[in-house]
Amino acid sequence: MILNAHTYFSLRYGTLSPDQLAAVLKASGYTAVALTDINNTSCAFQFQEACRKLDIRSVPGIEFRQDNKLLYVGIARNLEGWRQLNALLSKHSIEGTPLPVIAPQMPDTYIIYRSLPKVMEDFAENEFFGIAPEEANGLHSSPMRKFVNKLVVWSAVTFKDPEGFKVHKLLRCIDLNIVIGKLTPQDCASPTELPISPEQISAVFHAWPQIVERTRLLLEDCFVTLESGLGLNRQTFTGRKEDDLKLLYKLALNGCKRRYGAEQEQALARTHKELKVIDRLGFCAYFLITWDIIRYARSAGYFHVGRGSGANSIVAYNLGITDVDPMELDLYFERFINPHRTSPPDFDIDFSWDERDDVTDYIFKRYGMEHTALLGTYNTFKGKSIIRELGKVLGLPKDDIDSIVEQPFATEKHHPYAKHIFRYGKLIEGFPNYLSIHAGGILIAEKPIHYHTAQQMMPKGFPIVHFDMYGAEDLGYHKYDVLSQRGLGHIKESVDIIYRNQGREVNVHDIARIKQDERVRSLLRSGSCIGCFYIESPAMRGLLTKLACDNYVHLVAASSIIRPGVAKSGMMREYIQRFHKPDSIRYLHPIFEKHLGETFGVMVYQEDVMKIVHHFAGLDLDESDVLRRIMTGKKKSSDTFFQLQQKFFRNCKERGYSDALTNEVWRQVESFSGYSFCKAHSASFAVESFQSLYLKAYYPKEFMVAVINNFGGFYSTELYVHEARMCGAQIEAPCVNHSDYLTNIYGERIFIGFVHMQHLERKVAHAIVRERHQHGPYRHLEDFVRRVDISQEQLTILIRIGAFRFTGMSKCSLMWEKNAFYEQAQAQVGHMALFEEEEIHYDLPALEELPQDQAFDEIEILGFPLCPPFDLIDTRPQDKLIYADDMKRYNGKQVSMLGYYVTRKPVTTIKRELMAFGTWVDERGRFFDSTHFPPEFKKFPFKGSGCYLIKGKIVPDFDFPSLEVSYMEKLPYVKDGRY
Repeated sequence: MILNAHTYFSLRYGTLSPDQLAAVLKASGYTAVALTDINNTSCAFQFQEACRKLDIRSVPGIEFRQDNKLLYVGIARNLEGWRQLNALLSKHSIEGTPLPVIAPQMPDTYIIYRSLPKVMEDFAENEFFGIAPEEANGLHSSPMRKFVNKLVVWSAVTFKDPEGFKVHKLLRCIDLNIVIGKLTPQDCASPTELPISPEQISAVFHAWPQIVERTRLLLEDCFVTLESGLGLNRQTFTGRKEDDLKLLYKLALNGCKRRYGAEQEQALARTHKELKVIDRLGFCAYFLITWDIIRYARSAGYFHVGRGSGANSIVAYNLGITDVDPMELDLYFERFINPHRTSPPDFDIDFSWDERDDVTDYIFKRYGMEHTALLGTYNTFKGKSIIRELGKVLGLPKDDIDSIVEQPFATEKHHPYAKHIFRYGKLIEGFPNYLSIHAGGILIAEKPIHYHTAQQMMPKGFPIVHFDMYGAEDLGYHKYDVLSQRGLGHIKESVDIIYRNQGREVNVHDIARIKQDERVRSLLRSGSCIGCFYIESPAMRGLLTKLACDNYVHLVAASSIIRPGVAKSGMMREYIQRFHKPDSIRYLHPIFEKHLGETFGVMVYQEDVMKIVHHFAGLDLDESDVLRRIMTGKKKSSDTFFQLQQKFFRNCKERGYSDALTNEVWRQVESFSGYSFCKAHSASFAVESFQSLYLKAYYPKEFMVAVINNFGGFYSTELYVHEARMCGAQIEAPCVNHSDYLTNIYGERIFIGFVHMQHLERKVAHAIVRERHQHGPYRHLEDFVRRVDISQEQLTILIRIGAFRFTGMSKCSLMWEKNAFYEQAQAQVGHMALFEEEEIHYDLPALEELPQDQAFDEIEILGFPLCPPFDLIDTRPQDKLIYADDMKRYNGKQVSMLGYYVTRKPVTTIKRELMAFGTWVDERGRFFDSTHFPPEFKKFPFKGSGCYLIKGKIVPDFDFPSLEVSYMEKLPYVKDGRY
């Protein structure tokens, strides 16, 4: 008879997980309960399933609050009532309006108030007032006794014991951002919101048995079984399943002919085989909706990449959803879809970061706002954030909190309250903190989405559901992952910039030709991949060089083995060794050689694990995928796992394998499955990498401009500007007559965009460009000030960066001139002169500028100099220096090198000591790498951006040289003479 139970999805209020709440209620003797989380419906299905296992009947509801004030509780009588409650909560979130103080008419619900927004005579048939157990005795003298037929038992459950009440109070303080001493009783639940038995409730209400009975009947009248299963998803694309199947067959078979030619019987046979499985499992609409999304994107001129396990499907390839040929790479469809998989499939579709929202908007409008929503995700309390939050609640100074965070084991340095922080921090660890937006998951439901969940509006303008991807999977939803990435942005923008600068139309979709292009393969082999998607990091460029990687298949492998799990296991190094010495490989069994020859016997991919389990032990491919998935996750104690494990060993015995061989293969399968990567995923990334390489090989300057404009790469803007210079571009500082908001290129000259100027306001940057486009170039400084509404401070920034150098005047002269006419000229902004006014010339004092002044202004305004940074070194070292190109000639020798800091990667050794790998640019603009072992890393630390003298020994690793550092010193720049 509980009408008001909370889980910890009553955010920063509840203290119990759905499973814990169900167990607590069962232990208290309850057989029916209403779950009414505060403005939240996240765990309605999860709680229903937890209760079902314990023979408790759960009813979903919502506790509606506005600004922490309880308005009323709504309990669903049936599924329609659940929809009405969800619709009410969603409406006010989406519209951004307050919830009504009086509940609107929702005939399929029960509404329970705890304060009176209207007189009880006006209560509707489904409206009641809740009386808490501690209030029962006072009913005799209360006016409420006249309306006893409108009273129900209000026995709320928020925590299970007094300790839980303390946790609740801490959560309320975090929510309100106050210290514990300022928490009032109105801010939190009553300490009586503990589970009490039905017998205790009956005893407390012994004088009012009709209230208890009415509460029981109210719950008994509620019958809601929340739906689950694949039927929740939109069932058709055309409106009829039969028509969906016909359309999918037509598109897939036509696409097969287009992709492979009319005579490719093997591809055609696989297409037919996949179509039968897709039809049998009911996924025709899923494929067609994904195809429709891609079709819209192409019609709008957007690039996309279809990746993830969906690229294992030839039907997806034929439909143009992916550009990975599963026949070429021997990809198994069963990795994506098979009858044994409990989780629904999902395609990952990447769009450019500036186009994804438009695609999302199309999906909402095409499939209806009532049926479409983005997936949510929960940020949970964890780690350092818990310590900081509880530290603030307990009123600790920031220094004391920092000490606990940074040195958690140094208890002697901690504030006395630290022990309480750790104790209660452990209790709230993993609690959901706030609902956020999933990276790109979209749900399209058959029924209106409010039959399953409420929605919350997000700043992007799209509503999200209240559950995350795991909740969606439990319910049976398959999601459409519409994601964004910067790599696609720079490919698309490169094509546009090439057309503007050279008038050439470039086709980056002829992947087969690009993969065979010798210039592209040469760039890949040399590791010259700065700016290229997924392959530009120092570790990846080093790996490509060590493997002399120059083809698609090897790049797919490299994209997988670079991942942390493979590298940490030692298999990345093993792979490189086998690559260089293939004749020394001893395969466990001929099946390994046949099916893992491409990767030299190393199970690099998840598909490799499936291959061995299937071909060596004879499990079906769908069973192999299930086994792989279980090994990757946390269900090794499941019945399915033991059944498949027994089948593996039984089949091996029947095939005559020795116990030693079988055990070793099982050991490898078990260990490899923990870090292996989806081959189709790597293959999709590799396609995009080849597109980037092609653009860099043939149009390097335009390509680098696109990389600069899309941000978000591995390196800083400075590095990409440097790379553009190495590609032959002339780099220009921002200029009011040539620069746009973003960086642009005219012929060989690249003008840095205004966006990179720190403290220059966006509206000023856009005004400069807009005025120039409308009325022509600026003739001189005074002309500029007459035409652009700009403050003196903003004008000073432009002068300092050299944006008026076209005038031929020094910056000092421009500063002097600005002061002479600024006020008068600004008064004329917006008033076009009838006649062109002559520039007034002023007699200016002689002002001297030092050679490095421009570089220091650039460092302050852009964050980096446009000249070579080595020109700023105060005193050059006397050591004999070598360059990156010389390193191989000095293998094993002590050398000195001059390097400009690019990046570093800190690493913790097995002894828990810190070391690092550094990346540098030398004076000729070439990259080189360094290794800093713990003693040297501690003795000679990195000191931020700048030029360093680095000494050490050249150590080759598979013909890739690195500098093992024994000494490092940051070199001072010349004195800044501006001040």
